[in-house]
Amino acid sequence: MHSTGVEAETAGRRELVAFLVDHLSYTSRKDTTMLELRYSALSDTGLVRPANQDTAHAGARVLAVADGFGASGAPASTAAVQALKSLDGEPLPGGSVLNLLEDAVQGAARAVQEAAPGKDDGTTLTAMVWTGSQLGLVHIGDSRAYLLRDGELFRITHDHTMVQSMIDEGRLTPEEAVVHPQRALLLKALTGGADPVVPDLRLCDALPGDRYLLCSDGLSTVVADEELRRLLGSAPAPDAAVRSLVEAAIDGGGPDNVSCVVADVVEADRGQRLG
Repeated sequence: MHSTGVEAETAGRRELVAFLVDHLSYTSRKDTTMLELRYSALSDTGLVRPANQDTAHAGARVLAVADGFGASGAPASTAAVQALKSLDGEPLPGGSVLNLLEDAVQGAARAVQEAAPGKDDGTTLTAMVWTGSQLGLVHIGDSRAYLLRDGELFRITHDHTMVQSMIDEGRLTPEEAVVHPQRALLLKALTGGADPVVPDLRLCDALPGDRYLLCSDGLSTVVADEELRRLLGSAPAPDAAVRSLVEAAIDGGGPDNVSCVVADVVEADRGQRLG
């Protein structure tokens, strides 16, 4: 990447970095507070695509959305999520979760190469792993992760797309990006090619009352952020939230497969996991 590209990408991430510092780091919660997740996942083909190439998963430890593309997009997204589900078991120590995620992503990359050997086939991957007090986040592509905290909605991933890089460089406005002919062009993805991909990795501290959303672009490109905030804020539970979000995308024309995972952070004595 040229130096101007590095500078532009750095500038484009300043707002995200500021959010991470201000909103995902805290020291007020007592270590003795036991937290757990309530979660739900839903995926729909939409109204235009002939088949669903998305994969969405919500489990006790792993939350994931993958958006496949190309002729082998469906097996690619399935393979990527399946590789991460190996972490959906025993409690994980917070100090090592990013290393575990990085190793799991390398396994996902190998699995995608086997499932989708063509270099033009592959998948995005946005996933979180729950440690009991923190969420490790891994992100590749243009699926997204959001956090609803205290009524405010924050996007905590950065799209790996051509139009996002142009926005970062000041050559395109967000409004122009919506109708840009290259709006779906990915700069990073897990593909059948041999080139290694470096994912975005970070660790997010959790607070009781947090609500996380992971979604494919079939939701985020159809439903505006303000409407996402309203729907997430009004749904009483994750299963109701995913239904209302998918319904909103369908009502918006359903031009793509739409998948989402919603997870609530709750105090353990007040929560009950939903499968």
